[in-house]
Amino acid sequence: MHLILEYLAFFIAFRFYVYLRKHKPDSISSKNRLSIILGAIFGAFLGSRFFGFLENPMIAVSADNLLQLLNTKTIMGGLFGGLLGVELAKKIIHEKKSSGDLFTYPIILGIIIGRIGCFLSGTNEFTYGKETHFFLGMNLGDGLSRHPIALYEIIFLLFLVFFLQKISNFTKRKNGLLFQLFMIAYFGFRFGIEFLKPNVFYVFGLSSIQWLCVICWIYYAPTLKKLIKNAY
Repeated sequence: MHLILEYLAFFIAFRFYVYLRKHKPDSISSKNRLSIILGAIFGAFLGSRFFGFLENPMIAVSADNLLQLLNTKTIMGGLFGGLLGVELAKKIIHEKKSSGDLFTYPIILGIIIGRIGCFLSGTNEFTYGKETHFFLGMNLGDGLSRHPIALYEIIFLLFLVFFLQKISNFTKRKNGLLFQLFMIAYFGFRFGIEFLKPNVFYVFGLSSIQWLCVICWIYYAPTLKKLIKNAY
């Protein structure tokens, strides 16, 4: 079920992107947009695997574990790797315009569909939380009451869509701002939710995903600075 929903997430998200591009003005040419998509695909593929490996880099080397590592991936690495892939592609084709806004809502839709698959997989996917006596705790397949991290994420993303829609007049003022706000908010959420996951590898008290969140915030530091200044 998780694999089916994962492929369904890619398919529906891409069809949604095509729909938005047909019904919204796009200042980037079709040729350059295709190059950007290819950059996103390769960057997301490499980033998702690399940071998926970093979630448990001390795993023993064996044939079974190697196959598991090749199949291990994380949406966080995919997003940030895709971001770097897009920026590299834009430099190669000399595209100056921001390209992320058109991807924002399709990405959110794809993540929500994928997280439904993660939730249905229970403890077979590392998207479950620590044991808890909290009233939202659920038995995800191992007989223990755990935080349903995937459901928390779905709820957060639905609220994020509502929030981004409410401030659409603000995000339209600058091309690329919608995607930047999504990345800052989503990586901020994931930084916090990681404390509820039973991670096994830490550097200075933070998991590899949390360090990736910090890197993302540093990358978007100029945007954060402007947002704080405007809010003030």
